[in-house]
Amino acid sequence: MSHPVASMCRQRSSTPDQVWAPMLVNRPKRMSLSSSRVSRGGAARAPGAIVRRAGRSVKPRPRLDGRARARAVSRRHPILDFPREERMTYDIEIEDVEYLRHGDRPLLARLFKPRGSGPFPLVVELHGGAWCRGNRLNDSPINEPLAKSGVVVAALDFRMPPEAPYPASVADINYAIRLLKTRATALGSRPDLVGVLGTSSGAHQAILVGMRPHDRRYAAIPLPAGLPAADASVRCAVLCWPVIDPLARYHYVKKLKAGGPPYPEVVDRVLPCHDQFWQTEEAMAEGNPVQALERGERVALPPVLYLQGTRDQAHPRADLDRFVARYRAVGGEVELELFEGESEGFIIRNPSSPAAVRAVDKIVEFVRKRIW
Repeated sequence: MSHPVASMCRQRSSTPDQVWAPMLVNRPKRMSLSSSRVSRGGAARAPGAIVRRAGRSVKPRPRLDGRARARAVSRRHPILDFPREERMTYDIEIEDVEYLRHGDRPLLARLFKPRGSGPFPLVVELHGGAWCRGNRLNDSPINEPLAKSGVVVAALDFRMPPEAPYPASVADINYAIRLLKTRATALGSRPDLVGVLGTSSGAHQAILVGMRPHDRRYAAIPLPAGLPAADASVRCAVLCWPVIDPLARYHYVKKLKAGGPPYPEVVDRVLPCHDQFWQTEEAMAEGNPVQALERGERVALPPVLYLQGTRDQAHPRADLDRFVARYRAVGGEVELELFEGESEGFIIRNPSSPAAVRAVDKIVEFVRKRIW
């Protein structure tokens, strides 16, 4: 299936230095990935050391001593073997890098990197915003604790309307996964330790990329010459309140609006974004994880962690149930975690709440279990 974005993507050309020039937020000078700032792991800091993070300093939580660390890494899933308060906590470094450029428009990734010997799991994180809003900074309440648990996190910016409709953002994400695999060793990970995580519309794109890693439209942007070949397959997918069926959600919010006020505020927030990103209902049906399964499409089936609140009015429960049933029916694994009384975005809105803390713990456990 052809799409104008695919042909546009193929016209892009750049060199490895151009597509991956780390740009520290508090330092305007661009630097090469091969510089000493991005190394495999890095020397461990003393407990309580101050780490520069995106222009400000933070004091990390205390780490386990060497004996406890040795005991942890000798086990298959160290993050699961300790009570939460005794788990390893890594110092982390945070920096922004340019991973792709469309004309004069750079796309940035925010890297959250644990300091240590590795190799660590690497998770590509995708923000929500109804496909039309948001940026790589949105989900730091998830990304920072995940990185401190010993996971490299790359939170992406990607193209959105009005700049470009579907599937431009998915092509950017597919490219980023492939590029990160070629840079995984330098980041303290390995190409075979990559997963994906997203919130809301970002979670929709996460599972879409996970199910279709070899789709020609999504893989339309070539890697720079000289880099090794890599695909966009992932070891697992973490879905936080995903728009799992865009077409069903579109009909759901249109029906609410047609009934007149009062209706949930989410209706006016997301309805225009559906039209801007998808443009047609046919596209909503095509780029649709649930309907792809119901059509019998041959897809990859990475293990899924699915998190959602029971009072979420933006992501219909019926769509969740359809996806979980179909994914499991065709052989996929889904761990479903429902959070009683919580609405959409509960981790981001109140990261210190018991539900948010429990959700982040579930994410950490799942990633380490599936990728370690």
